[in-house]
Parts: sequence; C-alpha cells; structure tokens
Amino acid sequence: MVARGLLTFKTTPSIVATGVTAGPLEKKSPFVSQFDKVYDDERCGLKTNEHAHAKMIEDACMIALSKVDSIPSDADFLLIGDLVNQMTPSNFSATTLGIPYVGLFSACATSVSSLVMAALLTEAGMSTCAVAGAASQHNAIERQFRYPVEYGAQKPETAQWTVTAAGVATVTPYKKGFPSITCATIGCATDLGMTDPLNMGAAMAPAAADTLTRHLAGHGTKASDYDCIMTGDLGKTGFELYKILIGNTGVDVKENFRDAGAEFYSDNPVFLSGASGAGCSAAVFFTEIIEKMKAGDYKRVLLIATGALLSPMSFQQGDTIPCIAHAVELTMK
Repeated sequence: MVARGLLTFKTTPSIVATGVTAGPLEKKSPFVSQFDKVYDDERCGLKTNEHAHAKMIEDACMIALSKVDSIPSDADFLLIGDLVNQMTPSNFSATTLGIPYVGLFSACATSVSSLVMAALLTEAGMSTCAVAGAASQHNAIERQFRYPVEYGAQKPETAQWTVTAAGVATVTPYKKGFPSITCATIGCATDLGMTDPLNMGAAMAPAAADTLTRHLAGHGTKASDYDCIMTGDLGKTGFELYKILIGNTGVDVKENFRDAGAEFYSDNPVFLSGASGAGCSAAVFFTEIIEKMKAGDYKRVLLIATGALLSPMSFQQGDTIPCIAHAVELTMK
C-alpha cells in the first residue's frame, strides 16, 4: 500500500522564535516560567472572553516577531486558528496585525497543521518569515462546546480543562542553531462513534495512534529514534489509551512518550484528566520542546497534535465526533 499524507522538507525550514501567552489560571502549570506573558485577568482587561482571546494571539505574534527583531510588516504570512465560531478571535487578531492571513482549523491539532503549512510555504520559496500557531480561551470554549462556566456543571474524571493560552512560532528558511522542520504526516480523520464531549481524550487517541503508525512506517523510523514523541492534548485518560493502542501495533512505548495535556497542570486533581484546547499543545510545544532542543537535551522530536472535529451543531444533533492528528518532526541540524 502506498503511504499517503507524508511530507519531506528538503530545505528544512527553521523555527527561529516563539511567543506564548497565557491566562491567570495557567500560573498553576509547571511550564509557566517558560511562558512569555501571563495575564492577571482572564479577559485581559477587555469586555469579552473573545476579545481577550484575540488579544492573546496578537501579543504572542508580536513577541515571536520581536525575538527576531521583526514587526508584522516583515512577515509574509499569518497562519493561525482557534475553536470559536468561524475562528472569530483569529480573524480579529489578523485585522490588527495586518499580515497576509490564512485561518486554519484542525481543532486542537492546529498548532501542528499551521506549522506544516508554514514549512510548505517556506520550502516552496514563497515565504521568508511566516507566523504559525493556535490559541484557546477557557471561558469562550467551554461556553461553546460544553456548558457556560456560570452553570456550574459537574464533570466526570475523563473531562479536561480548556487552556487559556496562545502559542506561535516564527518560521524562516534554514538557520543553524535552531530547530528545523524535516518532515511531517498529515492525519486522516477518524470516527469510532464517540459522542461524549467530556471524554475527548478517548475520542482522539485512535487518530493519534494512526498518525504515529503511518509516520513511523512512511518515513522509515522507529519510536526509539526520537528523544521525545509528544502528543498534543490527549490528557491522562486519552494518553493511557493511546499507549495501549500503539503497544498493540508492536511499537515499544517507553519514557520518550509524553503528552502536553497530561502534563500541563501536572497532577492537580482540580483539572481531572488534564488540559485541552488549541492553546494547550501550542503553549507546550513552543516552550518546553523548543527550549529543550535549543539546550541540546533533545536532538530529534516528533510532535503529534490531536483535534476533535466537532461543532456545537453536530453535538446538538447527536452526531459522533470525528478526530484528527497531524505530526511534524523537528531536528537540530
């Protein structure tokens, strides 16, 4: 069978800078010291959650550009997305930034799909500076996909907490000393009949397992070739299921397997099965992973961001939840 969805980047575009912003509750994250900006107010002093969502994206982009002495007019493309109706926060941030903009939706897998699109544009010689990433805001997302926070709904142990954060990366042609994007695998949408929006990890685990399996087979690598294989936001429940699914295919699951959602709030029981949201993987990938690569702790990393492709309409109509997982491989060259 011919492998599909595989991408190889011969010019190995580089991630030369990142910007991560986060809300006040994210001070409880073990990664907080690596975030560039943490707000004291969930709404960033603005009128609505959605305005705050856009503000986080704007600030993250400005930070990522400033680290390479650039401003928005120096960027060729803005590739970003979120989970709110028609990506409203991303759209409004794009009007402020004024960068040629493509909104991307892969749900919580957007952190990687945007990075892949930036790498493709760079590889094609059409971009010398692209800003790519994803974001989520807890109150805005909970209200849209589950219940308004004010409702006080009780959640099961399988539920995850939507992260308030935005994470972006500045992608340029290859630059020595920075993590390079060497290859990627575009995920296939999977739907195993899950309908519970409070058990997203279990819904997304099969998609993550499928993408990892195809990436290893298609690019001729083994799990042991990587210093770290980090999934996006399966959370504790989904991560355990994912490891079982992978183990059943013969992949040796060791300590190099990590999950951003399971780790984001550490073992704090308040957050049940862990973290989720498009900003979850973006915030961890663009801090913890990039910093470990720059420090020399990681030489080769595989990032797999997972997303649940449901909408308020599909949930209200009782539909099942399709899921997706995209993978991107980074190396220090």
